[in-house]
Amino acid sequence: MYVIGTAGHVDHGKSTLVECLTGIDPDRFQEEKDRGMTIDIGFAWITLPSGREVSIVDVPGHEKFVSNMLAGVGGVDMALLVVAADESVMPQTREHLAILDLLGVTNGVVVVTKEDLVDKDWLELVYGEVEELLAGTTLEGAEIISASATTGSGISGLMHSIDSALNKTTAKKDFNRPRLPIDRAFSISGFGTVVTGTLIDGFLSVGQEIEIIPVGLKARIRGLQSHGKAETTFGPGTRVAANLSGIESTQITRGDVLSPPNFINLSEAFDVRLNVVEDAPNPLRHNMFVTLHTGSSEVVARLRLLEEEEVQPGNSTWAQLKPEESLPVLRGDHYIIRSNMTTLGGGSIVDTQAKRHRRRHSPTIQKLESLESGSPSQIILNIIESSVPATLSSLLSGSTLHEEEINPTIDFLIAEKAVMSTSSDIEKSYFFTIEKWEEICDLTKESLNLFHVQFPLRQGMPREELRNKMTLSPESFNAVVDVLEEMEVLRDFTSLIALTGHESHLTKEQQRVSEAYVQNISKDKFSPRTDLGIDEDILSFLVDKGRLVRVSDGIVFSSDAFKEMSDGVRAYISEHGQITVGDFRDLFQTSRKYALGFMDYMDQQQITRRVGDARILRE
Repeated sequence: MYVIGTAGHVDHGKSTLVECLTGIDPDRFQEEKDRGMTIDIGFAWITLPSGREVSIVDVPGHEKFVSNMLAGVGGVDMALLVVAADESVMPQTREHLAILDLLGVTNGVVVVTKEDLVDKDWLELVYGEVEELLAGTTLEGAEIISASATTGSGISGLMHSIDSALNKTTAKKDFNRPRLPIDRAFSISGFGTVVTGTLIDGFLSVGQEIEIIPVGLKARIRGLQSHGKAETTFGPGTRVAANLSGIESTQITRGDVLSPPNFINLSEAFDVRLNVVEDAPNPLRHNMFVTLHTGSSEVVARLRLLEEEEVQPGNSTWAQLKPEESLPVLRGDHYIIRSNMTTLGGGSIVDTQAKRHRRRHSPTIQKLESLESGSPSQIILNIIESSVPATLSSLLSGSTLHEEEINPTIDFLIAEKAVMSTSSDIEKSYFFTIEKWEEICDLTKESLNLFHVQFPLRQGMPREELRNKMTLSPESFNAVVDVLEEMEVLRDFTSLIALTGHESHLTKEQQRVSEAYVQNISKDKFSPRTDLGIDEDILSFLVDKGRLVRVSDGIVFSSDAFKEMSDGVRAYISEHGQITVGDFRDLFQTSRKYALGFMDYMDQQQITRRVGDARILRE
């Protein structure tokens, strides 16, 4: 599911446009209606022409309420930047665009509203100003479309434009880190406490125990809704309303995070990439205080610059933020810093458990640069997804992470059931995403079951045949088989593999044929007939069950005869030191054909070895 966020200057028609698109008035408060402007976050949803249902977060445009805007825009997948045709680009248009840029929102549609109030020439000028505004931002090249919520002109085209833009938007990945930054908490009579937010990662389910962070209060999810519809489970990128039991709404504030218990460690300081906006009124100074926005939270924090005493507008640097309150953040989270109602900059968090660093320290800067490509979890998951399977070597070569970072991250991903490991020894292990591991398990069971159906008399599927179906290297395949055998999914017979519980059975007719064949083979036990015809599957079944021993393509002995000959050969060698084909022939009164076939088989089974024309026992 996707979340679209509005952005734009006050009174440029964002809420009116949302209501025209959705039929839902996002202005929840009477004060908003009286003042004719959005004060707090509003929510609506819409079904697009493609049939996909998306959430819309409507944010205030007034400079006094940008903090409220930031509480809602953090989890959006796409922006709807609104510019009024009669006013064109205004200060909050620029600030909101800068915020979207800092948050890494790379997809969007620009809507020039109130087109009915201007002529075509003026509209073209506005288009030109918007294109100039977008240049060099994450929304450069975004489609610009004009519309009027009053006349309905352009609304249908806007719906299709949103659909088209979402086709280029990557849905939020599930890193199995369930987090719901809370933007509203309230009580409903007969239901109790309800919180809302955008689920930015993981899944939430009815009945699940959760924790409100940072306050540490435990609760249970009584019910879940999205777009007015109740479901038992919701995944990443969903606007969610969660009904909680065991907690009062007054105990929860905007900025808290709903997550599984003991899942997120609070951060007292974190290292960040800081990008300063070009419109910042002054350089940013080391140790200055700023207002920090991340998720739905807003706190005062101290800004520590790690490379310089001050950073100029439009520049980028490494910094550390130390909030006055510990925050539940993870690597890769975005943030915004503001001061005196002005957006100063923002970027992404690269280390959530940062210690105080020496400033202008090259090793520190190098480490931060290595982490910037993504969180270790994200980096490792991406490598594992692209390497089937991954190894420690591929993790080291495919990332900029050190082994001491990989080990705990792998442990975390395994504990969170995002990754499957074939061994507790990381150096010997093969790693799969849980999704890929489940695919392998399903493919293994399907392949073996189909083989058992097609060949019900065979003990199992040839090992190499199964490996080829799984497209794994011999080493990784063996590791996978070992794990699946421990899980009692299959049984490993070395050369053959079968599903656990599989037992081959003969029909009554097959039993009759097999008994007749065994009797004929046993009549002249050391020189059994080789002209007896029998179905290959029945013969394989008898061999698998240990009733017959096939020493070569044409020669089959009864198990009793084979044991007698094997014991005789061992005893003869023990007494004489060796045995020749001729000795064997004389010992068992058989022909050279049978003697040679038997002795070659003993060699293959590593029981004897050839020395010249004779055989000796292997040590």
